[in-house]
Amino acid sequence: MKIKFLLISLVLCLSGSALAQTNSSDSSKYPDKPVRLIITVPPGGASDFVARTLSESFAKELGTTVLVENKAGANGTIASAFVARAAADGYTLLQAGISTHGIGPYFYDKLTYDPFKDLIPVGALAEFPIILAVNAQLPVYSVKDLIELAKTKTLSFASAGTGSAPHLSGELFKTETNINMVHVPYKGSAPAVVDVASGQVDMMFDGIPSLLPHIKSGKLRPIAAVSIKRNSLLPDLPTFTELGYPSMVASVWYGLMAPVGTPKATIDYINTALNKALAVPELQKKLEDGGAIVMPGTPAEFGAFMQKDYARWGQVIKKAGISTSN
Repeated sequence: MKIKFLLISLVLCLSGSALAQTNSSDSSKYPDKPVRLIITVPPGGASDFVARTLSESFAKELGTTVLVENKAGANGTIASAFVARAAADGYTLLQAGISTHGIGPYFYDKLTYDPFKDLIPVGALAEFPIILAVNAQLPVYSVKDLIELAKTKTLSFASAGTGSAPHLSGELFKTETNINMVHVPYKGSAPAVVDVASGQVDMMFDGIPSLLPHIKSGKLRPIAAVSIKRNSLLPDLPTFTELGYPSMVASVWYGLMAPVGTPKATIDYINTALNKALAVPELQKKLEDGGAIVMPGTPAEFGAFMQKDYARWGQVIKKAGISTSN
């Protein structure tokens, strides 16, 4: 019996050792299949531009294919919930942003996931200073013109969705100038800018990638930049700060997040690949030509950045008296 017991123990030990080696081996093989990059908006717009511009260089640094998937709706909560429920293995990533982790959480108190507990930071990607553009048929050529026109009629402004940075930029503008405007939310920047360009909506605050093609075609007219510094793509466009509105500062930012429980080694591997991709001169030029500023860094730095931005927008929402009930 004693010999039999020892044999059984030996078998169990060897089995456990083999299992541990298998798990270790599986972890070290990452990645051995394509990585899905889930974005929160339809094709087109700043978020889609960043993901598809990044994907080739990112895939090369990761050592696998990166599949960009659009899961639009509910201001990014559909995509966020999808990734939060995904396996924590590094093969499903979320391109998060200010809408999902800066402003959006204030507007969705009945989510099926916790944005800050069920998703963990991988690394920042890029940010876009926001600009204000109006339909070219509107008799507005400056912020002063816009304020004067708003005193005579109710104007409308489009956004990528309720709780998005463009939405809050418009609401902040209303409180700073004491004018009334009607908010028209869309499921992403792309459909919103189409209606502004066609004249169905008067104006829009957004990152430059979605607005620039229509500015170049003459369908939109840029009025001011919602940033501290002027945009390099529109160097003649004044900032709201220059015009006497120092609180009018915002940017649309993006970064990668993964399901909570994803191994630290995997997160670090992805972060390293991401930062290498962001350092590629060709990629940097594409992003900068689109109006973006790259944001390399560690997962911890990205997490701290998100928390700071989240707190800041909470103060803006409170000051503006914006209802966040849903």
